[in-house]
Amino acid sequence: IAGSTMIQCLQKLSAAEFLMFKELFRREMEEYEHMQVSWDIIKMASERDLILLLNRNYLRHLWGVLSALFVQVNRTDLWTMAQTLKIDDQNSYKEIMKIIFQHIWSKETFVQMDEENYQITVEEEYNALQEVFDCPLEPVTTVVLGSKGKGKTTFLRKAMLDWASGNLWQNRFQYVFFISLISLNNVTELSLAELMLAKLSQSSETLEKVISDPKRVLFILEGLEYLKFDLELRTNLCNDWGKTLPTQVVFSSLLQKVMLPGSSLLIELGNPSVPKIYPLLQYPKKITIQGFTDEITRFYCMCFFSDYQKGLQVFDYLKKSEQLLTLCRNPYMCWVSCSTLMWQWDREEEMNLVGVTDSIIYTSFMVSAFRSVYDNCPPNQNRARLKTLCTLAAEAMWKQVFVFTSEDLRRNGISESEKAVWLGMNFLCTQGEDFMFYHPTLQSYFTALFYFLRQDEDTPHPVIGSLPQLLREVYDHGQTIWLLTGIFVFGIATEKVTNILKPHFDFIPSKDIKQEILKCFRSLSQAECSEKLMNTQRLFESLLDNQEESFETEVMDLFEEMTVDISNVDALLVATHGLLKSQKLKKLHLHIQHKVFSEIYNPEDGDLEEFEYNKNMLCKIFQDLQVLDLDCCNFNETAIRRLCDSMYPSSKDPLTAFKLQNGALFHTILLLPHLKSVNLYGTNLSNDAVENMCSVLKCPACRVEELLLGKCDISSEACGMIATCLIYRKVKHLSLVENPLKNKGVRLLCEILKHPSCVMETLMLSCCCLNFNACCHLYEALLCNKYLSLLDLSSNVLEDFGVNILCEALKDPKCTLQELWLSGCFLTSNCCGGISAVLTSKKNLKTLKLGKNNIEDAGIKQLCEALRNPNCKLQCLGLDMNDFKTDCCADLASALTTCRTLTSLNLDWITFDHDGLQLLCEALSHKSCNLKVLGLDKSALTEESQMLLQAVEMKEKLDILHCPWVKEERERRGVRLVWNSTN
Repeated sequence: IAGSTMIQCLQKLSAAEFLMFKELFRREMEEYEHMQVSWDIIKMASERDLILLLNRNYLRHLWGVLSALFVQVNRTDLWTMAQTLKIDDQNSYKEIMKIIFQHIWSKETFVQMDEENYQITVEEEYNALQEVFDCPLEPVTTVVLGSKGKGKTTFLRKAMLDWASGNLWQNRFQYVFFISLISLNNVTELSLAELMLAKLSQSSETLEKVISDPKRVLFILEGLEYLKFDLELRTNLCNDWGKTLPTQVVFSSLLQKVMLPGSSLLIELGNPSVPKIYPLLQYPKKITIQGFTDEITRFYCMCFFSDYQKGLQVFDYLKKSEQLLTLCRNPYMCWVSCSTLMWQWDREEEMNLVGVTDSIIYTSFMVSAFRSVYDNCPPNQNRARLKTLCTLAAEAMWKQVFVFTSEDLRRNGISESEKAVWLGMNFLCTQGEDFMFYHPTLQSYFTALFYFLRQDEDTPHPVIGSLPQLLREVYDHGQTIWLLTGIFVFGIATEKVTNILKPHFDFIPSKDIKQEILKCFRSLSQAECSEKLMNTQRLFESLLDNQEESFETEVMDLFEEMTVDISNVDALLVATHGLLKSQKLKKLHLHIQHKVFSEIYNPEDGDLEEFEYNKNMLCKIFQDLQVLDLDCCNFNETAIRRLCDSMYPSSKDPLTAFKLQNGALFHTILLLPHLKSVNLYGTNLSNDAVENMCSVLKCPACRVEELLLGKCDISSEACGMIATCLIYRKVKHLSLVENPLKNKGVRLLCEILKHPSCVMETLMLSCCCLNFNACCHLYEALLCNKYLSLLDLSSNVLEDFGVNILCEALKDPKCTLQELWLSGCFLTSNCCGGISAVLTSKKNLKTLKLGKNNIEDAGIKQLCEALRNPNCKLQCLGLDMNDFKTDCCADLASALTTCRTLTSLNLDWITFDHDGLQLLCEALSHKSCNLKVLGLDKSALTEESQMLLQAVEMKEKLDILHCPWVKEERERRGVRLVWNSTN
């Protein structure tokens, strides 16, 4: 049945007939136990809304039920009219979609303007939407980007409505499926066919017809960032659109063009989701929702108030504050601000929007709305009412759901009358027969507010976690959907927000909340703590919503070391604000992406003066650092000049070239008075750049002791230049990993290592294209240098011959080396005799890493025999990824109970059978075994073996870890992981 024609039938009923029609329908559905929508909703529904409810919930009964009901209300003429309805298959689906999305536009979208006026506000983006799908033959993936509240969802809904109305993509897409993912968090399994059939079942069209021409099909995915499932799957994807699969597999397969690859996609992504989802997409096209211009803000105000003069008056008020006007360029925040002013206007109060943080704006909005109904009620009653809504929000957030039923509302103490009030205040809105918060941001706000309203005597909620648990979800576990809630916790805990809330809701424990925040971040800042601050940008955004300087400084001063990724101009502003609050930051690992320091000013970057100010202030942060890690930073010429001037404003050094490798930059940075460590991992350094750097390192004023130059494309010649710096009694730790030094470069290094003025303590040379000839040069250096304690030669083709040369040096009493890393050096059992001789003759050697080699049973037995020798004082031994059999477990077990100094043993990536593992566990439980760390991947073992290891772990206080040394090795080598970048 065509929706619009059925509405015409219903409109021909009198009011009494229409009420009787609905009553008969209710009885019919109750008799067959098909009642899916409450009677209250049906009773209040208009003719159009009733058709929507019937289409959504009672489709299989629709024809027969309606036919019978028209007869029962004595309107056989309407029964006859319905019987004669015959329409085209394709139009019937579009007609139903048109009705549904007209209802969604008028009832569930916050724009407060009609379709034509809305289109004026997004004219540029709408034109792009028309053009992006121009190619009729190729599937297209288009991503609508924008920060929260910019109107991405509204934009998608308008696109669907226009397609269904015949105004968009008419010659391109025959079928468009709008899928709201926000309602699927409780669905663990589904099929794409099931989702399409749910839409098609409202018409007579078949799924076979739809998929017969996939290039004419478009999927619009709304709410992707609120889906709780991990979509970053690269394996287990499936091309079977009819198969029931885990929800994340279906959508991962659809996004990555494994499932229905010929179809097109239109999706929305908020800023936090871009790094996770965008890399999964194939050749995506972008449409960025820019938000309002000042002219459109003015136009919106007039539309909102439906009054030219009143709208103009509101806009003139907003225009008096540059911060308020900037805030209202965000469409949702403009709606929030206008709603707040409207309620003030209704109470005949003067317009008053205080503050510009999100928390202040949302609190003003909430209080103004609340007062419109409950202004004369005592604070304790208001607090109880508000608390039910906040409990609903918090429970849903902890369940990771955003759509809830009437039962959910009742369970949390929300009565029918209060439900009507929350709907009237636009705190809640309907979604079919269910409910949502008017915007997901509102749910985050009320969740945060829950923690300020609950009291110690409250019964703990079985689902809702504590505030410390919430803070860990945001800042430690990195849950994207919790980010806004964390920001609001910081923002509500301010004196300004407390002063707004207290007169209406009684005591707000902001000081207690602040102490909880400090306690959480004190834990996250401690180096020995297993929980870490996952994303500093989230902390900076939270501080920006607090803006109480003393509290911001108190939080930032908990950190002496931070890693910061500045991916865009907004991140620059937020990071600069947070970093400037720190007085104790000593180590900064910084990554700046290309577009941030563009030479060409982009109006999207905001006010030019403010943009330049933030660039200048960022550079000032460097002045008091001890460690500055400019990992893969991209500076332009202006940025480097600014960087140099900010750290040494009086510097008169002429700047002639401006790249990261530029001599002026090295001169500026390396002479900072507190700087002890520099990491340039991943930065290409030409020979000229290395020469400039070395000239500064030789200056008496330079205090750098740690120089990390991994993956800098340093040549043999450049290595010789670096070597000349080592005689100035400064650099103690040098990493040249992942550079093509070759034997010649090492020969030049070794010449300096033999110099009595060289105080080098650690030398990292993994992946440097070395062979056994390099060991000949190192032999002499090891005998001459009195300071070298760690030598990393991993991932070089040294072979047994080269290692045997090193062993001769190690046995010499003059050699002071304590750690030798030889992982991945193409070694066999043939070198183990020489190594064993070192272990039994030298007490200096404490750490030996032999992982990723081909040391078989014979070699392992020799090493174990050496470990049992009382002269062996080895503490750490790496045998990971070696190929030896279970027979060796008896030798290892014997060594573990004999060598009292051995505290760390890495056996990762080695497969043990249960019998061999049992031998090891018996040794680990022996009173003579002192092992504290065992490298082993428990997940790769059988359940029986895992239980055996867990028992030992608990009893002996032993840490059994997968990849136990990776973090330490990366830090020593100065290796930084690849940044999560969309560039």
